[in-house]
Amino acid sequence: MSRSNAAREKGNPIGRFFSALGKDIREIGITFVEGDWKTKLSFIVMGLGPILRGQVLRGIMYLAIEILFIWFLGTFGGKYFMKLGTLGTVETTKKHRKVVYGDHSFLILLFGLLTLIFIVLLIFLWRMNIRENRNEELALKQGKKLPGNRADFKSLFDSNFDKTLLALPVLGVFTFTVLPIIFMICVAFTNYDATHQAPTKLFTWVGLENFKNLFSVGKSGFGDTFFHVLLWTLVWALLATFIDYFLGIAVAILINKKGIKFKKFWRTCLVMTIAVPQFVSLLYVSKMFDNAGIINATLLKLGIIQNAIPFWQDPLLAKITIVIVNIWIGIPYLMLMSTGLLMNIPEDLYESARIDGATPWQMFVNITMPYMLFVTGPYLLTSYTGNLNNFNVIYLLTGGGPKSMSYAGGAGGTDLLVTWLYKMTINDTDYKMAAVIGIMVFIVTAIITLSVYRMLPSVKDEEGFQ
Repeated sequence: MSRSNAAREKGNPIGRFFSALGKDIREIGITFVEGDWKTKLSFIVMGLGPILRGQVLRGIMYLAIEILFIWFLGTFGGKYFMKLGTLGTVETTKKHRKVVYGDHSFLILLFGLLTLIFIVLLIFLWRMNIRENRNEELALKQGKKLPGNRADFKSLFDSNFDKTLLALPVLGVFTFTVLPIIFMICVAFTNYDATHQAPTKLFTWVGLENFKNLFSVGKSGFGDTFFHVLLWTLVWALLATFIDYFLGIAVAILINKKGIKFKKFWRTCLVMTIAVPQFVSLLYVSKMFDNAGIINATLLKLGIIQNAIPFWQDPLLAKITIVIVNIWIGIPYLMLMSTGLLMNIPEDLYESARIDGATPWQMFVNITMPYMLFVTGPYLLTSYTGNLNNFNVIYLLTGGGPKSMSYAGGAGGTDLLVTWLYKMTINDTDYKMAAVIGIMVFIVTAIITLSVYRMLPSVKDEEGFQ
């Protein structure tokens, strides 16, 4: 391989993958050709080589995994995996008042995916088994002694203790995080909705039809609603993040200012909003701003207004109210964080700036904010991505409303992508479109996170602000 080709391959992840795959396949071939009969048999019966070479514990582990996989495939997983391509063809019917159940598309998709993952995992373990045989043969040829069963067992609590310790958490992450995510992605390519509910009705693969429907503009598509909800989601996250951020810093500076009395009292008042459970506060505030709530009732009684202000009925006013309420929720967190950071800024910098004739605003812009932005850059990013999926504030205040007949999928004027997804799942049981929106939420969040993260000063130059 030429140097230019090697350089291109080194910078290309796909090229590196295929290069590593080619080397791996070549190594497997060399192992089979040069290996003894014990190694060759291990290509079929996993763990047989180590067992015959005296490493019984290690070999039994591989052999047990292969036996369990064959048993699982033959008794349970195989029948679902074979139907994964169609998600079932036999519908549930009634014969002489008796229900004859057919294929269950939901279970076929779930257990078919599980079986597919187990197949990939077995291939990986089979490759480890081949490499194990190769290493054992090379060690014996060099006159080395293979570790015994006792040494293998002790290594589980010594050199390999990290693997032993992480085995259960990894299994939990796979079962409750990875598998549901893969299942959700697959649902986005099916027609799984209220009219295709297993086990009474089958659902099947539809390719990219749901994604086309999401971006289709018109009465039959979700395009208009999707772009409206996406725009509001991005604007909401921007306002909720940066308004709280700058106001939180301002409040912290004001409380820390020399001459301000009762500093502990003001901090305690703000912290009290954190102590009360957020869902209680939000539900209470939602009732306060209702047409019959205390805000409208007081204004009407005082004669300031003639009709109730439609805080939650007017889309624009509802959005403004939500942003204002979120300021009340978010400022205490930022105030506490900013207070600690402001105390770490060297006082010498401010003294030097005062000697040079700098105004308070100039010191804030050139000393305080650069330091705060450098330190809190990663927090701002995580806060923004968190607000993209801020379900509590939106749903507990307005339920995503006000409703509009012009929006598809039951979306309302203040719905974020995540609350719209929830409505589609719970209210409309439109699982296929909810899964598509879930994928879009991930794509939007990933693009913003990866793009901004690379530009953060604290990431680009960790020692730059010294």
